[in-house]
Amino acid sequence: MLKRNPFRFLIALATMVTLAIAPAHARVEININKGNVEPLPIAITDFLQGELGQKISDVVAADLKRSGLFAPIAKTAFIEKITNPDAAPRFEDWKVINAQALVTGRVTQEGDGRLKAEFRLWDSFAGQQMAGQQFFTQPENWRRVAHIIADAIYEQITGEKGYFDTRIVYVAESGPKTARKRQLAIMDQDGANARGITNSNDIVLTPRFSPNKQEITYMSFEGNEPRVYLLQLETGQREVVGNFPGMTFAPRFSPDGQRVIMSLQQDGNANIYTMDLRSRTTTRLTSTAAIDTSPSYSPDGGQIVFESDRGGRQQLYVMSSGGGGQNRISFGDGSYSTPVWSPRGDLIAFTKQSGGKFSIGVMKPDGSGERILTTGFHNEGPTWAPNGRVLMFFRQNAGAGGPQLYSIDLTGYNEQLVQTKGFASDPAWSPLLE
Repeated sequence: MLKRNPFRFLIALATMVTLAIAPAHARVEININKGNVEPLPIAITDFLQGELGQKISDVVAADLKRSGLFAPIAKTAFIEKITNPDAAPRFEDWKVINAQALVTGRVTQEGDGRLKAEFRLWDSFAGQQMAGQQFFTQPENWRRVAHIIADAIYEQITGEKGYFDTRIVYVAESGPKTARKRQLAIMDQDGANARGITNSNDIVLTPRFSPNKQEITYMSFEGNEPRVYLLQLETGQREVVGNFPGMTFAPRFSPDGQRVIMSLQQDGNANIYTMDLRSRTTTRLTSTAAIDTSPSYSPDGGQIVFESDRGGRQQLYVMSSGGGGQNRISFGDGSYSTPVWSPRGDLIAFTKQSGGKFSIGVMKPDGSGERILTTGFHNEGPTWAPNGRVLMFFRQNAGAGGPQLYSIDLTGYNEQLVQTKGFASDPAWSPLLE
């Protein structure tokens, strides 16, 4: 079956004929609901044949390692040399090096020029195949195939959806601090394939992904006028959502992608509004003399979290999607900002300022279970991976020339720098591509 994704990328997915029926409950698994998970030793062999097969297996290994849940074994430790990925491996050779899981694969060129990539995932200790799939695409899309394979392995072993076949939109910053240029850029979640998508001469802020489409909203000061734009990433088509002189953050989408929620400033205060993207009609949800801003929907659309200084300093509040039942949920020292509801609905991520430092943390929607994941000179702007297990944010260290992107998982133990060509801020994580 051929599938068409928003980037005009054709890929076919078919289940391969298995060599043996996989057990209903495989022995190899990772419980990602525990605290500090011990990474699973996994052997990822070079996919046959040639340099492209090795590149694909290297990207698969890098994805899994970066998740913090897998520990790819050095290829120099391999005993068996895989020459036929369709045949069962010599499991004893892999058990000796403690490879609890094994990945083999092949990459070939079809007669019509398409690339065929196939892989098998083995449980070394049970001596059985766990999964096997094949994919067809154009050769230039080999990297995305690698991310899809990594997602399939992640899901098979953890029981959770992966997040590797995704993209990040962010603000790419360049030039001296006194004359900084900012443009929107997009890249794969691992930092590869980065490219600009807006004019570098216009100041842009806070891109936000639609939860179910490859489209974004963002703030732009094009022509020195603050406007919110809606950009279709597939076509490059752009339209003005509205002119909002008092807005400091771009709107966020509702879970169905039909509305956006935002904060508009009038007469010295700011309140929360929703806008229907079809009719462009707005509805006011809060009415206070304070600054209510940075709203974010729960994944079911029934609630909204936002920040407000109505109590004297920035704190987090939750209300119904209609504006009723406004309750404060943050009560720790310091101030709280930029709340974002997890796609899973179980947590809210936030930025916390206390003691002269900025932290990225999470709490439950009722305010309980607050946990700080990372603290630094200036951390801000968390965004969730679509599986709700990893966050990305931007950080500027003391004395540094500009901000950089980092990711961290919910354990707080797996913090990683995301490589970008220049400075980068305001990341927004896409949904899984289709």
